[in-house]
Amino acid sequence: MTDIYKKLSAGLLILSSFASTSIYAQQIEAPGLKTASTSFAIVVDDVTLQKSGAAIKAYKQALEAQGLATYIVSKKWGQPEEIRAVLQKLYKAPIKLEGAVLVGDIPVPMIRNAQHLTSAFKMDQRHDWKRSSVPSDRFYDDFDLQFEFLKQDSIQKNYYYYNLKATSPQNIQMDIYTGRIKPPVQKGEDIYAKISDYLMKVVAEKKQNNELNDAMVFSGQGYHSESLNAWAGEQLALKEQFPHLFAFGNSIKFMNFRMATYIKFNLLSEIQRPELDMALFHEHGDEETQILSAYPLANNPQPSIDNIKRFLRSKIQSASRKKGADIQKVKQGYVESMGVPMSWMDDALDPAVMLADSISDANKNIVIEDMVKVVPNARFVMLDACINGAFHLDDYLAGHYSFGKGKTIVTMANSVGVIQDQWSDELLGLLQYGVRIGNWLRETAWLETHLIGDPTFAFTNNNKGIPNINNLIVKKTNDPDTWVEMLKRSEPDLQCLAMKHLYNIQHEKISSNLKNIYFSSTSMIVRLEAIKLLHNFNNADYHMVLKAAINDPYELTRRLAATWLGDWGSDEAVPALVNLAIADRHSRRVSSQVRNSFAFMNPKTVIDEVNKQISNDHYFVDSSEFRTKLIEDQLRTEKSLKDNVNVMMDKSQKQKERLFNITTLRAYNYHQAFSSAIQLASDKTEDEKLRVAVIEALSWQEHSYKKADILQMCKKLLADASESAAVKEQVLRTEAILLR
Repeated sequence: MTDIYKKLSAGLLILSSFASTSIYAQQIEAPGLKTASTSFAIVVDDVTLQKSGAAIKAYKQALEAQGLATYIVSKKWGQPEEIRAVLQKLYKAPIKLEGAVLVGDIPVPMIRNAQHLTSAFKMDQRHDWKRSSVPSDRFYDDFDLQFEFLKQDSIQKNYYYYNLKATSPQNIQMDIYTGRIKPPVQKGEDIYAKISDYLMKVVAEKKQNNELNDAMVFSGQGYHSESLNAWAGEQLALKEQFPHLFAFGNSIKFMNFRMATYIKFNLLSEIQRPELDMALFHEHGDEETQILSAYPLANNPQPSIDNIKRFLRSKIQSASRKKGADIQKVKQGYVESMGVPMSWMDDALDPAVMLADSISDANKNIVIEDMVKVVPNARFVMLDACINGAFHLDDYLAGHYSFGKGKTIVTMANSVGVIQDQWSDELLGLLQYGVRIGNWLRETAWLETHLIGDPTFAFTNNNKGIPNINNLIVKKTNDPDTWVEMLKRSEPDLQCLAMKHLYNIQHEKISSNLKNIYFSSTSMIVRLEAIKLLHNFNNADYHMVLKAAINDPYELTRRLAATWLGDWGSDEAVPALVNLAIADRHSRRVSSQVRNSFAFMNPKTVIDEVNKQISNDHYFVDSSEFRTKLIEDQLRTEKSLKDNVNVMMDKSQKQKERLFNITTLRAYNYHQAFSSAIQLASDKTEDEKLRVAVIEALSWQEHSYKKADILQMCKKLLADASESAAVKEQVLRTEAILLR
C-alpha cells in the first residue's frame, strides 16, 4: 500500500465511530489501482456485499481498468449522515473522489423545505410526509447543502426526513455525482441475483468500443401543449449538438404520438433494437406509467363521434364503480350538458365493450407490466416525466429499463413531479465526447433528478482533438484559464460547459460577456445557455437579453422568455410580451406561456400596450378578435385578483380560505398582490401561521420587480427583536433564497 493510501485508510478508520446509532463500523476496501487521476466509491450495504460480492468486485476491476481508483464502502447503514461523512472524507483525499454509486439497501434522504431546488414540485408540506418530501441523493453528492435531521419514518424505515437549513446555500452545485443500483423486484425474483446480473452486464459493456451514433427521440400526448414548433425546435437543436447523428451511416429518429393510433408498439419495438445507444422520452408519467397517447386523432365526423362515445363510456364506467350511483341520472346529465343522444351511452356497460375499452386504454401507455416483457437495449435512457424515477419505492418504472435483461445501462429519471418547460437536452452533446453520464448530471441536476444505474457509463470518444472533459470537470472545475480556452472551441456544448464553469467562478463579472455571447452567437443552444445563466443574475444585462429573446429563432428560448417575462412582472416587460403574443401565435406552447404571464402583469399597462401595438400592426388580419379576447382576459384577471387579495387580507374570513389564497402566490406570480402580502407578513396582529405562510410564498419571487421590497421586509423583520422564532426562521430562509 502506498503512503497516500496508508494515510487515507488511517483517516477513514476514524469514521467508524461517527454515528451513535451505528452498530457496526463500515468496512472500506482501498483501491487496487495505485496511480489514478480521480477516484470512485461503491457504497453498498453489508448484506448486498455478501450476496453479490463477486459481481461487485468485478465491477470494481472494470472501473479501475478505465482509470478510476475505486473504493468499496460497506456497512449495515443507519442514518444517511454516515455515508455522507465517508464521501466527504474521500473527496478530500489526495486522489479526488469524482462520484459514487449507491448499491442495494441504502437509506433514502427525504428532503423538506427545499422545493425551490426542484424544477416544479410545490406540494403543500402539510400533506403526508412521504408525498410532500423529495427523495433526493443531493444529500450525498452536494456537500455544501446543510440539513437538519427531523425523523426516521415509522413504517418505511429506510426513509430519513431532513429540512434544508435556512442557513444553507439555497442552490445546487454538486461536488460529486451519484447513481442508484436498486432493481425493482417482481414476485419470485431475487434482488441480489438482479444486482449481480446487472453489474456483470455493466462489466461486459465497459469492454465495448461503442460510439454514440444511434438515437431515438419521442414526444408524447399533451406534452408542450403538443406544439409542433416545440417538436421541430428540438430537432434543430439536436442537430447542433449531435451533427454526426445526421450523417450517412448514423441514425436519429424523431417519433411523435401522432404517428400511430397506438404509438406504444412502435416504441416498445424501438427500445429493443440492439444498436440503439440513446433514447430520449419527453412525456407525462408517474411511478409506473409513461403516458404516450390519448384518444385517436380525428379530423372527420365519424372518428370524432367515436371519440365522444369513448369519453362518455369512460365516465359511465367510472360512475358504475361508485356505490349507489344512479347511472341513468349520470347519463341524463351528459345528454343535457353535451347535447348528445342517450343512445351513444347504451353499450357503456356491455362487458365486451368494456373489455375493448380497457384494452384500448392499456395500449395508450407503457406500464411496468410492459417493461417486464421486453428487452430494453438503449444504453442511455432519459425519462423527463414526473415520478418515473421514484427509486424510494419497491417498484418504479425507470428501474425496469436499467435492470432489465437488455443492454440498457443507465436511466435518468425524476423522483417527484417535474416542470414540462425545462431544457432536458442541456449539455447532452457532451456524451459523444466520452463524458461520463454522472459528470453530465452534476452540471444539470435538480433536486429530483437521478441516475438509475451505473453513473460512470460513457460512450467511446473517437473525436480527435477533444480533451479529457471528465478530468477537466473534476479537477479543473474552478480554473478560469481552462474554461476561457474551452469557450473558444467551435462545439456548442463545449462552449456551454465553459460558460457554466466561468459563471460559477466569476459570478456577476461574467454578465456582460454572456450578454455579448447571446447577441453574437449563431448557435441556438449557446444563446439559450447564455440567457439561462443571465436569468440567475436578474440584472440589466439579463433584462436587455430577455426582451430581445422573444425574437429568437429557437422555440424553447422564446417559450422560456415568455415565462420569465411573467416572473419579472415589470411594466417594462409588457411591450415584449405583447409583441410575442402577436408574432408567435402559431407556437402553441409559447402562446400558452404568454397567456399565463399576462395574468401577472398590470392589466391597464397590458391593455394600453395591446391597443398601441395592434394599431401599428396593419398586417394583423384578425386583430379585432385578438384584442377583444385579450382585454377581456385582463379585466377578468384584474377582478379575480382583487377578490383574492381581499380575502387574503380580510381577518374576518376563515383562516383556511385566507391560507389558500396565500399559498397560491407560491405558484402564481401575482406581482400586484405582493404589496398586500408584505403588509400581511409585517402585521404582528395576524396569526403567526398566516405570516409564516406568506413570507414563504414571497420566497418564490426572486425574479420579481418587487424583489427589493420583499428583501426590505426581510431586513426589518430580522431587526425586530420581538419577532417570534418561527417568523425569523422563515424570513432567514426567504432572504437566503432571494439572494442566492
